[in-house]
Amino acid sequence: MTGCVIVTIGLSLTKVGLTDLAGGVGAEDFGSIQNLLLGGGVLVSVVLISIVNNKVIRSSAIFIGLMLGLIAAILMGRIDFSLVSDAPIFTLPVPFKFGFGFDWQAFIPIAFMYVITSIETSGDLTATSMISGEPIKGPLYEKRIKGGVLGDGVNSLIAAVFNTFPVTTFSQNNGVIQMTGIASRYVGFYVGAILFTMGLFPILGAIFTQLPKPVVGGVTLLMFATVATAGIRILSTVNFTHRNILIIATSLGLSMGVAFVPDVFAQAPQLFRNIFGSAVTMSGIVAITLDMILPKNYGVEFDTVEQHLDDGLKPLRQKAS
Repeated sequence: MTGCVIVTIGLSLTKVGLTDLAGGVGAEDFGSIQNLLLGGGVLVSVVLISIVNNKVIRSSAIFIGLMLGLIAAILMGRIDFSLVSDAPIFTLPVPFKFGFGFDWQAFIPIAFMYVITSIETSGDLTATSMISGEPIKGPLYEKRIKGGVLGDGVNSLIAAVFNTFPVTTFSQNNGVIQMTGIASRYVGFYVGAILFTMGLFPILGAIFTQLPKPVVGGVTLLMFATVATAGIRILSTVNFTHRNILIIATSLGLSMGVAFVPDVFAQAPQLFRNIFGSAVTMSGIVAITLDMILPKNYGVEFDTVEQHLDDGLKPLRQKAS
């Protein structure tokens, strides 16, 4: 299940990365040569920096790529410095600035969406474990998943107190780990402290929000794709029996279909669209359901025939080689 979910996350998000690279949703100059050159240049620079022998430079490929893109955007006149100057230098967040209330009509769909994002979080954390060299089965793995989902909930609680949207795991962080080779949680602690401090200075946030969509897309496209490769690596460890192939094919087929044709459930009830309109949720639910429904020995006769055929062809392959 986790392999299918991670592959779905990565492949479905590549559309987001490529859309940003071309200029972003609704951009008047979407797909322009300027956007493609800017985003493509950032993508190429990250790839080239990632193969440099120097470990420090290689691990900084994403940051360097973003900075090169920012410089190029400034030279192209695509940065509006007036928005930066209008931002306050320092501010303190005020808890419940807009008041506090509770609405069952709003609570039920939001709670349901949290269940859906928990499936995605489990997939992200599994990819993180695998890329970091941690187990993806057993008690330690299950403890990490439970802690990660709980952390997601606590983070969203804190976010609500300080007047912002709920938060969830970001798949592209797995791409960062895979590209930089840095998976230490202590680095996460330090970066978290830096981001918390920067959050007190809105002027710094205003600078980073000026990054053009093509610059961001050039980086995220590569990171999303590495997430998909992590899922493929997990699937490569699966015993490809007839049963497992059927589960994987059905899960990926339906989830990618939803990702590529998002209007497929346009006429379905809203509740159904909330559940199965997400490619990630579709992938997880289908994989789990089939794994529960299909007998464990399903397709054994097909696997036996295939094994006999393979064994019979081995001498011919050896003779040919």
